[in-house]
Amino acid sequence: MAADMNGKVVVITGATSGIGQVAAERLAAMGARIVQVARDPERGGAAMARLRRQAPGADHTIHYADLLRPSEMRRVGAEIAAAEPRVDVLVNNAGAMFGSYQLVEGLERTFALNHLAYFVLAQLLRDRLAAAAPARVVNTASDAHRAGWLDLDDLQSAKLYGRRHLARWLRYGGPAFAVYARSKLCNILFTRELARRLAGTGVTANSLHPGFVATGFGDRTGGLITFGIRIAKRFALSPERGAETLVHLASSPEVAGATGGYFHRCRPATPSREASDDALAGRLWTATSRLARLEVPAEP
Repeated sequence: MAADMNGKVVVITGATSGIGQVAAERLAAMGARIVQVARDPERGGAAMARLRRQAPGADHTIHYADLLRPSEMRRVGAEIAAAEPRVDVLVNNAGAMFGSYQLVEGLERTFALNHLAYFVLAQLLRDRLAAAAPARVVNTASDAHRAGWLDLDDLQSAKLYGRRHLARWLRYGGPAFAVYARSKLCNILFTRELARRLAGTGVTANSLHPGFVATGFGDRTGGLITFGIRIAKRFALSPERGAETLVHLASSPEVAGATGGYFHRCRPATPSREASDDALAGRLWTATSRLARLEVPAEP
């Protein structure tokens, strides 16, 4: 059965390029109205022009925010909630890997963009999703999570960046990939706990591995990582292929009732043992809610 997205409102981050751009354009072609969150006005304007060519009759909109900054996450989430009475699908897709340790508003950049932004937008749009039920949250994770491990006493990865282990440099090209892998582990754990907390609301939450995709990801990380990624991209998936699972989770009737899952190639996949630890997911939720500085709904 073909997906019918007519009249659906899809909020999506990271959609000015790569799999996010492809997904936004495909969902728009299915009839959805796209609400983008972007950082750069030039790239955002180009993305909106493409969407309007794809679906000229829809009132697509865009909000600008730097999702590295918790204050901006909270601002843009509140703006979207004020502008949209209902949100049928939230796609958290923005992400990056950074080659050096830097704090922005007190938080390490990879953790802030790849994990905290997912949490903040899901919380601020929770009522709008419930108003549209059945609704969906789709979080872009990665099989890179298998190389990650969670230290709740070091969520900002100061220890990971601070230590100079030869084995890690040889395996990952430095700490940046290990920190990225940790953030993707957080994505899956967050999705599991979000799905549990949304039970009975008509809102589902799932995460996905898009595959290794030839996009601009990693081009500015620097060092051995960027060198290795550029070589590997010769064998990578196209953004069109990489977007398939994201679009499937956002629109397909086949997964209308699925929640708390991790998907690859449009099918359920088994994440790592640590990513399947529900107790750990609960502790991560508690730690993240403190950092987000939001009023989070009480335990169901």
